[in-house]
Amino acid sequence: MTTALVIAAVAIACLATVLLGLHGPPGTRTTSDFFVASRTVSPRRNAAAIGGEYLSAASFLGVAAMLWANGADMLWLPVGYTVGFVMLLVLVAAPMRRSGAYTLADFAESRLESRRVRALCSVLVVAVGWMYLVPQMQGAGLVLRTMTGAPPLVGGALVAAVVATVVGAGGMRSVTSVQATQFWVKYIALAVPALVLLGWWLLHDGARPSPMPPDRLREWATPLAGFGGREHSLYWTYSTMLALSLGTMGLPHVVVRYYTNRDGRAARRTTVLVVVLLAAFYVLVPTYGVLGRIYLQELPAGAAPDTMMLHLPAAVVGAGAATGADLLTATITLGAFIAFLSTSSGLVMSVAGVLDQDTVPRIVPRARRQRLAVAGRFRVGVALAVLVPLVAAQLFHGVSIATQVGLAFSVTASTFAPLLVLGCWWPRLSTTGALAGLAVGALTSGAAAAWTVLGPTLTGWPGVLLSQPALWSAPLAAATMIVASLATPGSVPRDTARTMVRLHTPEELLVNPS
Repeated sequence: MTTALVIAAVAIACLATVLLGLHGPPGTRTTSDFFVASRTVSPRRNAAAIGGEYLSAASFLGVAAMLWANGADMLWLPVGYTVGFVMLLVLVAAPMRRSGAYTLADFAESRLESRRVRALCSVLVVAVGWMYLVPQMQGAGLVLRTMTGAPPLVGGALVAAVVATVVGAGGMRSVTSVQATQFWVKYIALAVPALVLLGWWLLHDGARPSPMPPDRLREWATPLAGFGGREHSLYWTYSTMLALSLGTMGLPHVVVRYYTNRDGRAARRTTVLVVVLLAAFYVLVPTYGVLGRIYLQELPAGAAPDTMMLHLPAAVVGAGAATGADLLTATITLGAFIAFLSTSSGLVMSVAGVLDQDTVPRIVPRARRQRLAVAGRFRVGVALAVLVPLVAAQLFHGVSIATQVGLAFSVTASTFAPLLVLGCWWPRLSTTGALAGLAVGALTSGAAAAWTVLGPTLTGWPGVLLSQPALWSAPLAAATMIVASLATPGSVPRDTARTMVRLHTPEELLVNPS
């Protein structure tokens, strides 16, 4: 029964996504249509779309699993994910929209008047996008393998095919329509099982203690207790919060959505609504972690921690109500697959946009490129955007979804975050300084991420510094950017003053100077 319901849930998620994408708003023909939906997306719709793409596999499965496995320290994860949008609201939301760019690389080139900065940003956008896409495809494969026994490749390939179809069909217009709907489906798929399981516990087992010994339970519930063998918990917490708070503003698939707003005021309204939606979502996630600690001392043999939510309904409801547990499990699976599809759509959209502008022109012969319409060139970028992470997802395993996503946040916090903040607010930022800071941030955080995923596991300070690099790599990158800029005043762009005025002047004043 469970397998049939899960297959039905995955089929519904995929078919609904394709139908919404193919029958979205018509008229996608121009560059503006594909990349920024002609800048006509309303704040409410854009906020729902951002919520749809931002709440990834790490949010849906990973946070609850880490809370279950590592204790109360993990409650900082949903806080950090939400605080990131507050930082984005205060620092860069409106200036980024007023820049008039299509992609983050466009903004970097416009602000610093340098093709080299653009090229480096393009490489980083693609690298971060692929880093983020790999755990989405791994998560899809993990869910299908756990619930149906299918090979891991099947789940990732299914996500890749659906996302490529939707994004290639209409670019940002299609993606926006799909993601705005997916957020609410995802929220319902999280809320309904959470409330049912919580209600079941209150009605049937409200006085039931956790199977964990009392001393271990106290350790699990005590912040900074190092539950689960986590070393240097205080450093881990601060570094995680810094990565999530600053990294959000540098996520390419989040930043690109601000270019779809009508103006800077709409960008700020969008961000406020996003914070409200994220808070409503994340208040439910800890329910699964706490109930998991009450009902699940251990997962079935061979099960990954990220699958805890999938095993929870059967543990709570019990064998006597198998159909109810099966329905709840299928609902959670539906929400998880929607999370994979929605986040992957945004990531593929941002990566394909950069590939279309900076990579496809170099690999497609000039004669062939001239015959390709805007849509054709963009779809070549979409194909590249999904194939590389699909292959990479099959090559390495063993690192949790939330950890992989956290490493992507560390990279963006160490590269794009200082570039955007200084680029929007510090007129003395130079081209040389930007290049130096980006290079230092990318090399340090990227090397730490690569070691964490591919290298042997280290203990003590070396292990925690590499698995959570943001607390040292982000300040190092920002300091490098500032010092190098002060040392090279001659490479400050000539039109910086004009650019800063454009970034910080409300649109209505530019249209009606009086």
